[in-house]
Amino acid sequence: MSDIFKGYKGAALSTLKSFNVRVWSEALVKTSRGDFKGIVLPRSENDDDRHIVLKLATGYNVGIDIGTINEMSEYGYKEAHYKIPEKEFPTSPDKPNIKLFGTGGTIASRLDYRTGAVIPAFSPGELYGAVPELADICNLTTEKLFAVFSENMGPQQYMKLAIAIGKEIENGIDGIVVGHGTDTMHHTAGALAFMIQNSPVPIVIVGSQRSSDRPSSDAALNLIHATTAAAESDIAEVMVCMFGPTSDEYGLLHRGTRVRKMHSSYRSTFRTIGDIPLAMIERDKITPLTDNYNRRRSDHDVKITPVFEEKVALVYYYPNMMPDIIDSLVDNGYKGIVIAGTGLGHVNKPVYGSVERATKAGVPIYMTVQTLWGYVHMFIYDTGRDLMAKGIIPTENMLPEVAYVKLGWALGQTSDLDEVKKIMLTPIAGEITEREPYNGYLIFQGGIPEVEEFLKKVHK
Repeated sequence: MSDIFKGYKGAALSTLKSFNVRVWSEALVKTSRGDFKGIVLPRSENDDDRHIVLKLATGYNVGIDIGTINEMSEYGYKEAHYKIPEKEFPTSPDKPNIKLFGTGGTIASRLDYRTGAVIPAFSPGELYGAVPELADICNLTTEKLFAVFSENMGPQQYMKLAIAIGKEIENGIDGIVVGHGTDTMHHTAGALAFMIQNSPVPIVIVGSQRSSDRPSSDAALNLIHATTAAAESDIAEVMVCMFGPTSDEYGLLHRGTRVRKMHSSYRSTFRTIGDIPLAMIERDKITPLTDNYNRRRSDHDVKITPVFEEKVALVYYYPNMMPDIIDSLVDNGYKGIVIAGTGLGHVNKPVYGSVERATKAGVPIYMTVQTLWGYVHMFIYDTGRDLMAKGIIPTENMLPEVAYVKLGWALGQTSDLDEVKKIMLTPIAGEITEREPYNGYLIFQGGIPEVEEFLKKVHK
């Protein structure tokens, strides 16, 4: 199909042709719902044929139902090139050397209007063209390990990433940044926290909730914050760096084993669970919020254990769950199971038999809580005591996803279940804490007078 109607088909294509309006033209569209002015964008091959898409002057896109269009006319033509400009990345011997690994995601990207997919810009030159502030922070080198959506990240990617990070540390890099999609960022952070121990430098995982072609994108500032943390922070741990509030005031550094994505679209989606973040970060300042962290060192020593048993499952308990859920996992060769139980770590009585069969068959089952905050306490009620008698092992205040990746990592090292239990219940990277601080659990309910009064005094 001609580029002047790129991606359009069916009724939408007929509408453009009838008004003699081209893709990339600046058009006025009069509809029964009002008038719109903007650039006619190409459409994805996979989209419907009932809408025409305009990029408005605000930078946002709007889809217009062709059934509402009364008139269209061109008033200009300006083909857009959605490619991030590339410039030579300046280096200086006075700046720290940072390595950025790419796995996918939208840290610096452009939109492919053929498929509607976001294409990451990734070379140092592209990143410098997109975020020139990076040159003030460090000497940056990049390596694209994968180009996948984060839901496609898994054990094979965790292991390859851990090995690559280990090599860079041994070669003397000053800090690591990992560009990652946000949906499973906390899984990867947990896995890397176990696979990479005793790191002498910061390892900062970063992403963006909104791609860099959107006016409200958090991509550039998140990347600036993450690179600053990798270059200058004294915190030598696996961390997630994302927005703190929904505004662009500051970012937060979260410990990799205590962080979770908590909102599908807010830029402030990540938060530390059961503790407080490690630090606040601004463009020119890092403010630690705790002194409980591993410090940066000058040596290049690091322990890399890149193993993972893929036959591990995470089961979210729900009322009336049937025993065949557990039975089917065992029958299909799963080596370990993590349950996110209710309350203090409970499941219903019909599941007891399948739990006992699994543990007797040598399939360990570990209990976490789906409340996320709080500890597993299975000694308090008969339910918990009965489940422990049948072999379930409580995991203190480990988050469900963290327990899942830790169990996969433990079983990747040994099939000795006593050794697996020892690994699981020995704190390694802050995944189990002695207590939750008083300010480690803060959830405010809107609408209540005292909360509304408080919200008037703080940033949202």
